[in-house]
Amino acid sequence: MNLYSYQEEVVQMALEGKNIIIWLPTGGGKTRAAVYVTKRHLQTKPRGKVAVLVNKVHLVDQHYNKEFRPFLGNSYAIAHISGDSDQKDFFAKVVQDNDIIICTAQILENALKNTEEEKHVNLTDFTLLIFDECHHTHKDAVYNKIMECFLAMKLQRQGDLPQVLGLTASPGTGGAKTFEGAMEHVLQICANLDAAAIVSSKVHHKELQAKVPKPRKQYDIVNPRLLDPFGDKLKEMMRQIHNYMDAEGISRTFGTQEYEQEVVLLEKRGAEEGNRQMSQCALHLRKYNDSLLINDTVRMVDALTVLEDFYSVQRATRTGLDHTDRFLFALFQNNETELQRLAAQQCFENPRLAVLERTLLDQFGAQGKSRGILFSKTRTSTRCLDSWVSSNPQLQQAGIRAAILTGAGVSNQAGHMTQRKQQETIQRFRDGELNLLISTSVAEEGLDIPECNLVVRYGLITNEIAMKQASGRARAEASVYSVVAPQGGRELRREKTNEYLEGLMERAIDEVQRMPPREYMLKIRELQKEAVIARHLAKEKAEGKRSRYGPANVRLHCRRCNTAVCHGNDLQVIENNHHVVVNPLFEYYYQKGGKVILPRTFEDWEPGCAISCAGCGQEWGMEMIFKGVILPNLSIKNFVMETPDGRFSKKQWKDAPFSMEEFDYIEYCKRKFSDSLGDLA
Repeated sequence: MNLYSYQEEVVQMALEGKNIIIWLPTGGGKTRAAVYVTKRHLQTKPRGKVAVLVNKVHLVDQHYNKEFRPFLGNSYAIAHISGDSDQKDFFAKVVQDNDIIICTAQILENALKNTEEEKHVNLTDFTLLIFDECHHTHKDAVYNKIMECFLAMKLQRQGDLPQVLGLTASPGTGGAKTFEGAMEHVLQICANLDAAAIVSSKVHHKELQAKVPKPRKQYDIVNPRLLDPFGDKLKEMMRQIHNYMDAEGISRTFGTQEYEQEVVLLEKRGAEEGNRQMSQCALHLRKYNDSLLINDTVRMVDALTVLEDFYSVQRATRTGLDHTDRFLFALFQNNETELQRLAAQQCFENPRLAVLERTLLDQFGAQGKSRGILFSKTRTSTRCLDSWVSSNPQLQQAGIRAAILTGAGVSNQAGHMTQRKQQETIQRFRDGELNLLISTSVAEEGLDIPECNLVVRYGLITNEIAMKQASGRARAEASVYSVVAPQGGRELRREKTNEYLEGLMERAIDEVQRMPPREYMLKIRELQKEAVIARHLAKEKAEGKRSRYGPANVRLHCRRCNTAVCHGNDLQVIENNHHVVVNPLFEYYYQKGGKVILPRTFEDWEPGCAISCAGCGQEWGMEMIFKGVILPNLSIKNFVMETPDGRFSKKQWKDAPFSMEEFDYIEYCKRKFSDSLGDLA
């Protein structure tokens, strides 16, 4: 197993057993360096055990198949585990039986917290932890939760802790705009990973540059859209909704992210005040704004489809319509034909698409064997772009064979991809069956596609890390990194800012590397102690919030129709994650929908039917079948909580201002069985 000279340079401190962060550009062979460190580590530690942690599911198989198994599979036992693997249910046994475990970080974190013997592990079970894309070790990210456990044990001198190796192409600046702030961020990442140094190639830097050439960056500028009758019609309809609800203090900057934030807050305010007119108008305005954003990104027909799908679902699921509902439904129905007519007028189509078409044709038309990634912001936009590519005669004639690549997580956008579908798509791309991936940010980090020679960022406003990661996908000779954006627009300004921040980050890292060792270590220890104190205070604050009200003093109301449906003491928690109603009378308040299909299976439970308000059709959550018992599992975002001090809405259960008991399966079954006997009597 041979390394380049620059790789040998950056692993030296790790081979000495020190905790370090390796900073190399995408394509520089960070994973290969980690394989080498793993091999040498296990050679020197006969009872060594290595955990390779990743933050995206598809990287588990990639690291196993392309890196660790080919080089170490004949000498060491290697297991690879992700969310849909049955092995995760016996994680402790897997750790015991293998020398190297490659897994998503969440699986390790779950195992550290689990009290069941066959699932629980300790950090001291490992001798080396490798964090892929380690710049995610911050705030509440799962990497940082694992390292919080590590640092707590270190400060208390509990056991022999594992060595730590972090890998990153871009630590970023953490949102800092100054040199001092960027340097503080880099030091914080080092402190979070307990790193003795952040290491990059100095002596053999020219070799690294030759191995990883930078792509040619080009700005493909979009001319202004002179006429947009379709968008104008949507804005006219939005103004009618504004006039109907007569809301004060909300701007009319339609089709912007700022406007979306305003209507999200307006819907929340309406729900908390029990003002259905305000909350429902805001909900529909947000969908119109989504349509305008899509109209600005892809085709008019895609923007119209978003609205048509929304109203189709609304008509199918809504019950108990009032005057506001009838006004909103009629507004769309009365204008739908006109919107369809306008969307069909190609002379008013989005000029971005013409520029994107030219960018793709310049590369694919000339090269013949080109391969590229088109990055877009949302799952919806990737789906729309895929439809556009497949129906575009010029792109098809150029031989473009595209497919979508999005995340595996469930979201409120277009459907997620299963882990298997992700893997199949990536493999088809590697094999050449596909030559264009239309992807969300899931493809920015870690994908092993060295021959990719075109990267296009389309409609994106992201940070310097995402820019660096995306440009690193273009690693073939004479590759191109294109930014398709309007002249003077937010995307262009953000890209220029990211270039500045990238330079700021590089200066900050260089300064951290120049710090005298004693000064560096004192700073790291100071940051670690501050983090421990901050976590302790945050925990106390969270516990105080959770005990603010007694559960019996909190009532949950349907977010849409404001019907009171249960009290806080009707709720219990399963596995610290699922919030279920144990009051049998609750079943009178909801109606069942179709069977819920999730992308993975679970050990003790399975999804049942979707549930919604019997009065208005508002989605509430789903039934979960836990060890044979059917329980309503609620999503807090679909409710408003009434408390002695007013009404509140929250997005996550962890922010609920009352505590809930752990679900007692045996007690619940006893009570349910007793009630059944009583009914028979």
